[in-house]
Amino acid sequence: MKIAVCIKQVPDTTDVKIDPKTNTLVREGVASITNPFDEYAVEEALLIREKHGGEVHVISMGPPQAIEVLKNALAVGADKVYLVSDRAFAGADTLATAYTVAKTIKAVVGDVDLILCGKQAIDGDTAQVGPGIATRLGIPQLTYVSKIKEISPEKKKIIVERLLEYGREIVESSLPALLTVVKDINEPRLPSLLGIKKAAKAQIPTLTAKDVGADENRIGLKGSPTWVTRVFSPEARGGAGEILKGELPEVIPLLVNKLMDTKFIK
Repeated sequence: MKIAVCIKQVPDTTDVKIDPKTNTLVREGVASITNPFDEYAVEEALLIREKHGGEVHVISMGPPQAIEVLKNALAVGADKVYLVSDRAFAGADTLATAYTVAKTIKAVVGDVDLILCGKQAIDGDTAQVGPGIATRLGIPQLTYVSKIKEISPEKKKIIVERLLEYGREIVESSLPALLTVVKDINEPRLPSLLGIKKAAKAQIPTLTAKDVGADENRIGLKGSPTWVTRVFSPEARGGAGEILKGELPEVIPLLVNKLMDTKFIK
């Protein structure tokens, strides 16, 4: 099977900075990590390859420093990795990003059996890029997958279990398809020493908009119908609280009376 995995480098959640002029995240020079949900996608691709054979191709779109997350993917066992990086991609929203990644998959991976993504990125939390890629490639999308129950490359069929808010759902789809996965699906492996050495020496190709055949009017800010106009912290609201002291039977009537006085309850 030929499997493509889409991963993203995100700022470490303890070190998020905003550019006040552009209202976008500052990524250069900021401590970054592989989007945690994407690590589960990489691991699931490796497990599928171990069972069914084939190749795992990992793609990341981002600034030059995003090469580090691709080295991590190589270290755990990915066959090929690609960095999609071009100043023309700057400011891309989820629509432009999905378009660019879809064009990259077509350009460098070709016909795929399966595309895996994390359910969402922890910096944007939109969960839109994976489904957007599927839409542009014209293939089925199976989101929030917690388990792959069956894959049949010969029959071009896959059966998965989806994690929903109030239960689980079993869905069957044709292949190729795109899956977004949740953390319940597996436990990502650690890289081996040999894998780390291999990744350190690897020459990772960097692809530009021209390399992937992207239309300049559909990438970056030009191709983004949504943008951030302002970023700010909400103003702190004043107000005083009151602590009711005493035993529970005494405190409950007092609390109810105060809630009724303030019209919270009637």
